[in-house]
Amino acid sequence: MRRRQLLDALCTGHAIDPAALDDTEYKGVSLGLPGFIERLSWKTFKKTFHRDPASGYLRGWNVRLEQHGIDAPCVPMKTKRGEPLTFGHYRVVDPAGYRMPKPANRGLVIDYGLGDNPGLSFTNRLRDPIVAVNEGDPTLLLGWSYVDLGFARFGTPSFFTLELDGPLSHPVAPPRAPRG
Repeated sequence: MRRRQLLDALCTGHAIDPAALDDTEYKGVSLGLPGFIERLSWKTFKKTFHRDPASGYLRGWNVRLEQHGIDAPCVPMKTKRGEPLTFGHYRVVDPAGYRMPKPANRGLVIDYGLGDNPGLSFTNRLRDPIVAVNEGDPTLLLGWSYVDLGFARFGTPSFFTLELDGPLSHPVAPPRAPRG
């Protein structure tokens, strides 16, 4: 699909019951980025969703995968003491109150700014609206990234699909952002 078609699909996508995402992992495929950017970053990745028992929040993180093609199994690219390294922690929230560059308020929002990522990371400015491709079916999701600077919002060319890959294999503690 071209970017316009992806944006149309996002804007007409379907609501997602947040509870349907509890303790799941999704294989992501990046769409819409120029080839040279994909070569510098990645085409496939994993997004996780975990209902935190202490806070009740639906939160998650990204796992970078070895790049063996979109049909290959998900294998974490890097490990530390046998555990996948994670990055880009986020919370998943209702889109009410979010001002987005394009209307995509039917699903949920992945908000990296609520993920307690350390430092003044650019990641903290990213927001990803996500919708279900098929009504009532959370096994295939479509998302898009935009940058929220507070005073302005800018869309990116980055769309992605998320396909249910199974139950959460290993919850990780949220990062500890510096305080004060």
